[in-house]
Amino acid sequence: MSKHSCINKAVATGLLLLAANSSFAQRLELLILNEKASPVSNANISINNKKIGYSNVNGLFQYDVTQFSSPLQVQVSYTGYASLQKTIATDTLRSPIQLSFQRITNLDEVIVTAGRKPEHISTVPSSISILNSQEIAAQSQINTNLSSILGNTIPGLGTSTNKATNSGQTLRGRAVLVLIDGIPQSTPLMNGARDLRTIDPSVIERVEVIKGATSIYGNGSAGGIINYITRNNAHGAPAFGGTTSLRTTINPFHSSETMGYRAAQSFYGRKNKFDYSVSGSVDYAGLQRDSDGIPLGQTDGLSNSYQYNAFVKVGYTIDETSSLMAVYNFYNSTQHAKYISKTGVYGETPTIGVKGEDPGRPAGTPYNHNAMLTYTKTGIFGQTSLQASAYYNTFRSMNRYVESGTAWYGPGQTQINSEKKGLRLNLNTPFRLGNVQSEVTYGLDLLNDVTDQNLVDGRIYIPDMNMINVAPYAQLRMDFFENLIFKGGVRYENATVKIKDFNTIASGPNGEGSIPVTGGKIPYKGATFNAGLRYNKYDLFNPFVSFSQGFAINELGRIVRRATDNDLDSIKTDPIITNNYEIGFSSNYSIFNLSASYFYSTSKMGVELVDVGGYLIPQRLPERVYGYEVALNARISPEWTIGGTYAYVEGKSKQDDGTKTYLNGSRIAPPKATGYLYFTPNHAWNFQLFWVHTGNRDRFEPNAKGVYKTSEGPVRDVNLFNLNVGYKVNKSWSLGLGVENLLNADYYPVLSQYRAFNADYVKGPGTTASFNINYKF
Repeated sequence: MSKHSCINKAVATGLLLLAANSSFAQRLELLILNEKASPVSNANISINNKKIGYSNVNGLFQYDVTQFSSPLQVQVSYTGYASLQKTIATDTLRSPIQLSFQRITNLDEVIVTAGRKPEHISTVPSSISILNSQEIAAQSQINTNLSSILGNTIPGLGTSTNKATNSGQTLRGRAVLVLIDGIPQSTPLMNGARDLRTIDPSVIERVEVIKGATSIYGNGSAGGIINYITRNNAHGAPAFGGTTSLRTTINPFHSSETMGYRAAQSFYGRKNKFDYSVSGSVDYAGLQRDSDGIPLGQTDGLSNSYQYNAFVKVGYTIDETSSLMAVYNFYNSTQHAKYISKTGVYGETPTIGVKGEDPGRPAGTPYNHNAMLTYTKTGIFGQTSLQASAYYNTFRSMNRYVESGTAWYGPGQTQINSEKKGLRLNLNTPFRLGNVQSEVTYGLDLLNDVTDQNLVDGRIYIPDMNMINVAPYAQLRMDFFENLIFKGGVRYENATVKIKDFNTIASGPNGEGSIPVTGGKIPYKGATFNAGLRYNKYDLFNPFVSFSQGFAINELGRIVRRATDNDLDSIKTDPIITNNYEIGFSSNYSIFNLSASYFYSTSKMGVELVDVGGYLIPQRLPERVYGYEVALNARISPEWTIGGTYAYVEGKSKQDDGTKTYLNGSRIAPPKATGYLYFTPNHAWNFQLFWVHTGNRDRFEPNAKGVYKTSEGPVRDVNLFNLNVGYKVNKSWSLGLGVENLLNADYYPVLSQYRAFNADYVKGPGTTASFNINYKF
């Protein structure tokens, strides 16, 4: 062989080796181990916030990362362990990179609502509560009412009213925006107070509660947001699987007519590029009786109510960088009462149920339809990712029939109708500013919300309020010194509510009292801002401080329907702009997990429903709301866990003469404490005991006749205990026993007390036992 040929061969070999090394350098290989150095299979792997896949049975994961720019932000998560995060430069890849999990008692959850993108809870500078699927399942074995589940577990949220409505169930003293996968369920133009019960808990993967005003989401989020995240199918799911659940409920001490039932069926799977989840459920609640066996009063009650839910979710992976997801959910909950209310006397005798038929249509939620189509794309330009969602929601809230209306002539039954169409465009672009890793999340929200309230006989109580809202937003995140995280953003609300000419509802025969009102447009504009810092280097002390503003067009319908002039200009109102300040921290030490926060919220023009001549009228005055929350738990041993929470909130408004008065019970809940004790003696048995305490609140004086104004009644403390027992027969079968009000306490719910209204003076239900059978295949 010639010298020239040898040189050519050496050069070619060198180029091949260089190419091979270059190719190898773009292939990421991970070895995932647990705290005992054993391989972890099915660990969830994400790169640059994009889910990629799962580790195999040997704990190994390999992936071609040529599509990603250096450095790689690798996240690894697995149930029961602290999530791992590692920055890896592609030019220094070695094979394999070993990552080891450490077991924890609190999961490092992933949030999708706080900043409109996936991020870990330890990086968010605000208070967040999360209910995961295991916690939802445990609470659902006791009670499937989402108002009760959230009221019993979320600090700062009022306890359940034990009614079909969630009136007074505020979050930190302010209205909360409820979402399903980001689709708004609340009707802030005319609040029907049925937004917490809009989906069955069996299709929820987790509930994310972001507390305090938020400028990332729009109208109605003055107190925060509650986002129901529906179930997804993980990689590695079978092509076909499912669960079957059967349940029966009964009052064990006074069983007559109290039996209820529930059946739920789901199917799910993943095949090639498709994944799907389909489920349906029917839930019937029997007659509710108090601790003495007396039927409860039926005003907006839950006795003899039916609940139906149908859910479909289909995903399609177009390629490695893009996917489609379609979601549809139908929900129905109405009462078919066999009893009617016999009105008692507030503070003396309760309103009870007696045999009879309630005229009119079944009250509740006749329908709630939600549909959404979402397209995601990574690398749409550079490292920018896109998520675009189009959604549709139509919702009806049916109020109870009344023999004689105070606001209209004769008998009647009103219904609130809402139709929403929206488009959300969300982009995220990471970048570096010097040595500071940064990113900006930005986009546009378009919403058309048409809400009205009419009587079923055709009379118009509130005309169509047609709102078009265009809201651009941007959120900046910067990671200083790796562990000091700054987030700041702005959202601009540009909303217009159109109302056509209408006549107010007649208060007497032959149209007496009806006023013609000339319609028009009511503009609402304003920018809201947020900023926050979080330092998450040390588990022992992870502090944050934040400021955020909220925007709300609240209770406009109440003002419109009480118009006294014939010109819409006379009833124009200002939006509610809320300023929320918060400081807090989380701490993990040994077996203990502690979190605490203090919040202070102000608004120059708040809104409180006050009693004026027998009507609830929105009062617009300057307000301040403040309080604190504490949560502590301890993993005493692998078998025992104990924990609890405490939340306190107070609020005052400033009158025109400068005096300050307390906000009433419809806004401010009494102090709330919760406690829990978990005992898991082995892999088969699980025992969970829950305690819910609501304290005293007595801020108002009765009039000379001893009568309290609406929502100003005193509240006395209540203590309730609930029990959940689970037993796994084998891999497929499990049994459950849930007991609500374990000690059969005789009590009045918080709403029954503060409302100071005879018809609402209804006791809480006595002991209710639930027996559950679950089969998984």
